[in-house]
Amino acid sequence: MPAARSLAVLLCATGLLTACGADDAPAADAPDDAPGLAVTVVLDGLDHPWDVAQAPDGTLLVDERPGRLTAVRPDGDVLDVAADLDDLYAQGETGLMGLVLDPGFEANRRLYTCQGVLDGDGASIAVVAWTVAADWRSATRVADPLVGGLPANEASGRHGGCRLRFDADGALLVGTGDNAVGSYPQDRGSLGGKVLRVDPLTGAAAPGNPFAGEPGASPLVWTYGHRNVQGLAVRPGTGQVVAVEQGTDRDDEVTLLSAGANGGYDPDGGGIYDESVPMTDPALPGVVPATWASGDPTIATSGATFLAGEQWGVYDGLLVVGVLKDTGLLALRIDAVGGLVEQFRVPELEDAYGRIRTPQLGSDGALYVTTDNGGGEDQLLRVTPG
Repeated sequence: MPAARSLAVLLCATGLLTACGADDAPAADAPDDAPGLAVTVVLDGLDHPWDVAQAPDGTLLVDERPGRLTAVRPDGDVLDVAADLDDLYAQGETGLMGLVLDPGFEANRRLYTCQGVLDGDGASIAVVAWTVAADWRSATRVADPLVGGLPANEASGRHGGCRLRFDADGALLVGTGDNAVGSYPQDRGSLGGKVLRVDPLTGAAAPGNPFAGEPGASPLVWTYGHRNVQGLAVRPGTGQVVAVEQGTDRDDEVTLLSAGANGGYDPDGGGIYDESVPMTDPALPGVVPATWASGDPTIATSGATFLAGEQWGVYDGLLVVGVLKDTGLLALRIDAVGGLVEQFRVPELEDAYGRIRTPQLGSDGALYVTTDNGGGEDQLLRVTPG
């Protein structure tokens, strides 16, 4: 562990760093030399769009939590993508959620969703692999599920996760929620409140997972001790993985992860879900401090992506995070060991489009953003430096 990181952990454990490595100060204004951003509407009339991905040919694919896939072709044509979602469990925060294209999509047309499902045993959450037709008009399940049995809160759909992203080694990362069950985050045998790391072809544990062979632990688990992982972002050129969690009324958090890390959430209150505990408890084993924490009041952070490319000017390298409750887009600059260097709110999206669920850098270098206001009033936005 780098010296700066070790010092942060020591200060956190001794109570000298009150935010456990995070900075909960109010966000500053954007830099004076920030690029002006142009925001255009790509698609509207959506209902809780959750994630967006861009194919190598420029096609955008967006999913909606109640159960719909839509493709926007480079010429602007909008296509409904027919897909069998008859078993979808859409309740509260759970439904059709994370979406990501395979790194080899151009050759294999393969994509992945994370979604609530209903079967004879009730509700659960599953990662499903699909292939999409060359004309983008239909998608077919090819691994159903790729990873199954992720717990769901059948009563309310609360804390269902569920973000999908690929790491630098080609493993599929799956961020999950704790379903508001207090024992799940610290139980390495449960798939709730975790980041999983799996082989995208088989759904088995990816090579090098830290708890493979540990009695009582799932080999799929990469990190644990999480509340509700709504965002995952991989930093270009480094392979570093950052997680975004929606917190209690104490803190939302952004954390630089590492294999085997404990996110530090332990709401197991003797049979109750105790949300009064810290989001990151430094007394727990293997805890990593948060890079950023909201403090009180929380802002309900969600998806995240790194901006990359010289076209972004001083924004190049920033992590941008969707904000649901205090609507807008949060920008964070994070150093090589997870320290917070800079934070501000992106002015062009501040309280302008409502709740932001997901920002995602496209293959064309533009930023694509989904809103989450409901009622058929949501949009897919394209953000570019002017």
